[in-house]
Amino acid sequence: MTAHQGAQNFSADEFEAKLAETLAAEERLKGREDFLKLLSHEIRTPLNGVMGMMSLLSRTDLSAEQESYIRTARDSGEHLLSMVNDLLDYARIDAGHIELETTRVDLESLLQGVAELLSPRAYSGGIEIVWSLDPRLETIQADEGRLRQILFNLAGNALKFTTTGGVLIHIGLTPESLIRFSVTDTGPGIPLEARSRIFEEYGQVDPKRDAARYGGAGLGLMIVKKLVAAMGGALTLDSEMGIGSTFAVEFRAPYCLRKASVCDMPAQVTLVSANNTLLQGAKAHLSAYGTEVHLSDTTQGPNIILADRSHMAERPITAPGPRCLILLTPEQRAEIPQWRERGWAGYLIKPLRRKSLKEQVEALHSQNPNRATTRPANDDDERITGTDEVKISGEPHVLLVEDNPVNALLAKILLQREGCLVERVCSGEDAIAILPERNFDIVFMDLGLPGIDGLGATRQIRAMNITTPVVALTANAYDEDRRACLQAGMNDFLTKPIEINALRQMLVTWTPRTAQT
Repeated sequence: MTAHQGAQNFSADEFEAKLAETLAAEERLKGREDFLKLLSHEIRTPLNGVMGMMSLLSRTDLSAEQESYIRTARDSGEHLLSMVNDLLDYARIDAGHIELETTRVDLESLLQGVAELLSPRAYSGGIEIVWSLDPRLETIQADEGRLRQILFNLAGNALKFTTTGGVLIHIGLTPESLIRFSVTDTGPGIPLEARSRIFEEYGQVDPKRDAARYGGAGLGLMIVKKLVAAMGGALTLDSEMGIGSTFAVEFRAPYCLRKASVCDMPAQVTLVSANNTLLQGAKAHLSAYGTEVHLSDTTQGPNIILADRSHMAERPITAPGPRCLILLTPEQRAEIPQWRERGWAGYLIKPLRRKSLKEQVEALHSQNPNRATTRPANDDDERITGTDEVKISGEPHVLLVEDNPVNALLAKILLQREGCLVERVCSGEDAIAILPERNFDIVFMDLGLPGIDGLGATRQIRAMNITTPVVALTANAYDEDRRACLQAGMNDFLTKPIEINALRQMLVTWTPRTAQT
């Protein structure tokens, strides 16, 4: 009997019953997703206010004991936000809302972004996070948002269980021409009996211990598994007790190879560090240019020296030679003038960027002191930018469109501290009314406004031929939300709770009265 003949055996009543059952199931899934989205918004809105105010409080004069209390409170808030995000992600994916949008993905930028976003968590735990990219690869055609989510979940999970060493994020090309993403940690390893359980809903290696000790809903790996399946890929795990684990994703995607470049690099450099993960990252970056990395515990020797700050004395020391670079975390940026005063040729910010590392080493190898002591034209600067390195000339006039009074107060204080004149309205209708009458340099627009929401308000503003930059303010950090903002005519996207460096970067990018010195 053919499928067509079998379908004819259904009566009209049976067909309608089946259809109604299917529609009801879809409606239940959508209802659950809508409920969780509403619930997450109701949780995140006050939580963003709490975390933002704690961030402001941390910038005041506090005792060591008070700083400890604030840090613990912020960690708890970030943990709660992470759980809410996981639950919402899972609900959306479980409802079948996995839409893959293929675009050109720059792999170096992708790796760099994920590693740098997770680096504060790594450095606060005393470990390293590094990335490496197959020197043959440059770009692939895939869904960048989903790839970022996969790497972020895998690397974030690895950081959670790693207390020494570090985490290496790698993208490579297999002999079968498959794209391979991998995250390797130096954690405790995963017992054989737990390796299937951790990919299940709410799965933990040790359910009794891990939920209490590490937190989380146990959904991160389940989300990765579903995303990888939607991409037609395979997710694997290789783990050895006491050594660590590697989670790998392999999938097929069109890719472009990197063009060979001509450079003048040394045969070898010396890394002074006790961390093997940092060594792996440096090796991966420099091997692309034919340079070997030798690990040492001393700063003496003829090679160019890359000295890990965590391996050095408590205070900056005199450079042992003219070709020495100090490796710092972003939090150690205040030390840069002291290292320079003591004869160090320069610095590099961790996680190391391949382009920056290559430029600094090449400059030192050239024996040109002007190139060695002047920062090359790289993009490390935004990771070390302090308040005094971004100058606001004049007073940018800002329209803040935010209905929540706590979040509005937080945003207004942060903007005023950056030298801005701030006017606040509480609705999309008010924004639509005031913008044709007044001149503003930039608009910060909440998406979840009552009445006309942020997207609708922006569409009407653009329809009036008003070109003032509009930056979205939202707790939702999904790529589809970002795309919706850009399609509505917004210029950029800022997630809550607002971080001062991200806000400052928006002002630098979109207002004509800011300048980088």
